Amino acid sequence: MRDNDKVIKVAKIISAIFNPFVVPFLAFLVLFFCSYLSMLPLTYRLIVLGIVYAFTILLPMIAIFFFRKINGWGFGAFRDRKKRFVPYLLTIICYVSCLVMMVRIGLPRYMTGIILATLMAMVICIVVNIKWKISEHMTAIGGVIGGLIAFSFLFNYNPTVWLSLFILLAGVLGSARIILRHHTLPEVLTGFAVGAVCAILGILYL
Repeated sequence: MRDNDKVIKVAKIISAIFNPFVVPFLAFLVLFFCSYLSMLPLTYRLIVLGIVYAFTILLPMIAIFFFRKINGWGFGAFRDRKKRFVPYLLTIICYVSCLVMMVRIGLPRYMTGIILATLMAMVICIVVNIKWKISEHMTAIGGVIGGLIAFSFLFNYNPTVWLSLFILLAGVLGSARIILRHHTLPEVLTGFAVGAVCAILGILYL
């Protein structure tokens, strides 16, 4: 295998691992098992994780899968920004349903803020997508970094180690998206900025 082929293969693996769909679920997973929230009853944590998983991963993926099958599209079809509108819309509907359910069962503001921030980022992406294409992968990792900053203010802790780790991951992920020619540098940087700003605003201020 040539060096160039190896680089492309690694870039594909990185893109697959850091799929935007898994970010909100991972955020709750970290909150519930790597912070003081681990003191909450296990049943409570599992119920919340189940809701988040169902509405932010399972249902959007099922909806998009059937949408692709109906249209006879492969995964590569979504590189065309014009074909991303309906998948975005289906995902947004699932996230809105998740947010409504979380509010109705009385989850704390900092939890619903994660879903709200993700929704804000998706709405911006779908609007921008009308004329331009930005990286959803970078929007997701930008949201993680923005969320770390926001939660550091809420819970008064030092996020330097985690920030350093995820900033490094953001650089690796952005490079992977460019290597695969799925996005340009401006699309990568814009996606990152959208995710970070939406996370900070959604968790701290809205």
